Amino acid sequence: MSSKGEENKRTEAEENDKVKGEKSMFHVVVPDDFPPILSGTKALKRLEQYAGVSVHTEKASTREDLAGRLQRAQVVINMRAYSKFTEPLLKLCPDLKLIAVLGVGTDNIDLTAASRLGIQVSNTPGFSAISVAEHALTLMLTAARKIPEHENELRAGRWTRLPMTQLHGKTLGIVGFGNIGRQLASLARGIGMKVWVWTIHPSPGRAAEFNIEFVELDRLLSESDIISINIRASEKTRGLIRREAFQKMKPSCILVNTARASIVDSPALIEALQTGKLTAAALDVYDQEPLPSTDPLLSLPNVVLSPHNAGMTPEAIERGNEMVVENVIAFLQGRLINLVTGQVPQMPQVRLNA
Repeated sequence: MSSKGEENKRTEAEENDKVKGEKSMFHVVVPDDFPPILSGTKALKRLEQYAGVSVHTEKASTREDLAGRLQRAQVVINMRAYSKFTEPLLKLCPDLKLIAVLGVGTDNIDLTAASRLGIQVSNTPGFSAISVAEHALTLMLTAARKIPEHENELRAGRWTRLPMTQLHGKTLGIVGFGNIGRQLASLARGIGMKVWVWTIHPSPGRAAEFNIEFVELDRLLSESDIISINIRASEKTRGLIRREAFQKMKPSCILVNTARASIVDSPALIEALQTGKLTAAALDVYDQEPLPSTDPLLSLPNVVLSPHNAGMTPEAIERGNEMVVENVIAFLQGRLINLVTGQVPQMPQVRLNA
């Protein structure tokens, strides 16, 4: 007589075979794998065993082009934040039941409209936390030690030694304390920094667990030596760091943003950098991406820039691809995992009949 474990495995295998046998009824679209990171991977090949998959490796030229790619799709895998899933777009996709996002942020999706239209949204929390935290630390060190300026001087044939900032003993203020913020706190403590955190949900237990101190936002802004933005973008956090915030910061402060550009008011940031209200900024995210050649940030010597690639290490990419595919396969099997907070769970309408 079979054990219960063996019966469960057999049932799961039968369900998988059933889904695979009927995969032609499922249409999964990847409208924005540009630059490509999912194409040709083991994760994509695994998904192709469960569904028909269409992958677009060029950026949609217009909203109409994006809408055209989504026709007849039951599932969309959203790779890039430049694809905007607005209510008008979602209404053009009557078959759509799931948007599986690669990443944590969903500010490019109208979640209210998605819920109203019966469209679930999943994400991949934590897949790139280590990679992004390391990148944030690298950016702050690069800005503190003025690496780009020193390199430019050397390449110009000048032996210039500019004043630098030592991070050991300094206070790092982290705005947001999700997976990335926690990883960054650990790294910062490792080089001898004091860590303050502002978050919407502070607690003494979390402070003790991660050896950090939760403080009010005004205190973090006014007393931190380095400020790192690691909070999720939403309407509540849009423009959180504006002109009034920069006026509270130390002139010696360095601002690091690896989250979303919308959290920081860009004109106010540029003004602070130009007028000496802020000593430097280190950025991985921008209002417009790719960054236009005319953007004033490019002309500022006290800015360190990277092309929104903080999470693009091989390890993070592989895990992100695995997670987003796991989300889709679970959905096709009638399960929901990694559902975005605030969404109302609804069983998939594309599930196979028993």
